[in-house]
Amino acid sequence: MSPFDGAGAHVRQPLVDPFGRTIDYLRVSVTDRCDLRCVYCMAENQQFLPKAQVLSIEELDRLCTTFVGLGTRRLRLTGGEPLARRGFIDLVARLSRHLQSGALEELTLTTNGTQLTRFAQDLARHGVRRLNVSLDSLDADKFRHITRGGNLGQVLAGIDAAQDAGIKVKINTVALKNDNAGELPSMIQWAHGKGLDFTLIETMPLGDIEEDRTDQYLSLKALRANLESFWTLTPLDERSAGPARYVRVEETGGKLGFITPLSHTFCESCNRVRVTCTGVLYMCLGQDDQADLRAPMREDPTDASLIAAIHEAMGRKPKGHDFHIERRGEAPSVRRPMSTTGG
Repeated sequence: MSPFDGAGAHVRQPLVDPFGRTIDYLRVSVTDRCDLRCVYCMAENQQFLPKAQVLSIEELDRLCTTFVGLGTRRLRLTGGEPLARRGFIDLVARLSRHLQSGALEELTLTTNGTQLTRFAQDLARHGVRRLNVSLDSLDADKFRHITRGGNLGQVLAGIDAAQDAGIKVKINTVALKNDNAGELPSMIQWAHGKGLDFTLIETMPLGDIEEDRTDQYLSLKALRANLESFWTLTPLDERSAGPARYVRVEETGGKLGFITPLSHTFCESCNRVRVTCTGVLYMCLGQDDQADLRAPMREDPTDASLIAAIHEAMGRKPKGHDFHIERRGEAPSVRRPMSTTGG
C-alpha cells in the first residue's frame, strides 16, 4: 500500500529530467485491448497480452498514486480502449480521491467513444471534466474502413452522451492523405458547430503493422496553409498539458489544435511520460528506452523501490523523439504499436 493517500500529503522530490523540464503529466495505459482495429494503430489480427502480464486495477491505482505523490498534476488514462477494461470505472473512482484532495488537477481519458453511452454519467460523477475522442471520419463507410468494422453512429451517440453528462469533449483526428484529407474542413465545422474542440494529428511511425503509414502522411504545415486560404486562423497563447499548438478559427468560433511530430517537433517543452498496462515506463513516445515498474511494485510493498526506479528513469529522459518521415521504406522509428504504448 502506498504511503501517499492523496490527502494533504507532502510531495516527495518532484520529477525533473536532465534538461530541467518538470514532469507533471502522466499517461497510463490500462489495457492493450480495443474493440476497434484502426489501420494506423494496430494489426488486424493483433496479438494481445496475457492477463498475468497486465497490471491489476489495484496496481494501477498504486502506480498512479505514487506518481501523484511525486508531483503529477495531470493524469490521462488510455488504452487500447480504456472503457473496454473490466473494472475501469472502479479505477476512476479510486483515483478521484486525488481530485478531491487537490493533489491532482485533472483526471481525464482518451477513448474511441464506443462505450460512452454506457459510462459517461459514471465518468462525470467521479470528476472527469473533459476527454478526448478519437474520430477519423464522419462518413460511415470510411469510418468502417479506417476502424476495420466500427459503427460511426455508436461513437456519435457516445459523444452526445458525454456532452449531456457535462463533460467537455475534444475530437482527435489523425490526418490521413488517402482516407480523410478531403473531409477535414467539414469535420472541423461539424465539431465547432457542436461546441467541440478539434485537434489534428500527423500519422506517426509507431509499430510493425500491415499498413505503410508513410503513404498516408499528410503534413499539417501544408494542411494549415490550405485551411488559411479560406479561413482566418488566429494563434492562441493557451497550451494544454499535451503537445498541441492551438488557433481559433474565426469563421467557426472554435478552437483547432495541431500535433506535428513529423513536420515540427514539440519536444522542447515536454512534461510527460507514459506507462503501459504492463508497468513499463517510456520516457519518450518516440524512443525505446524504458524502465520496468512492475517488478519493483510487486517485489517491494513499501514503494521505496518503485520511487527509486521512477527517479532513475527520469535521469534518462531524452531531449526529443526520433520520428522522421524521410525514412520511407525503413523499419518504423519504434517497433511497438501505439496500442501497446497507450494513446
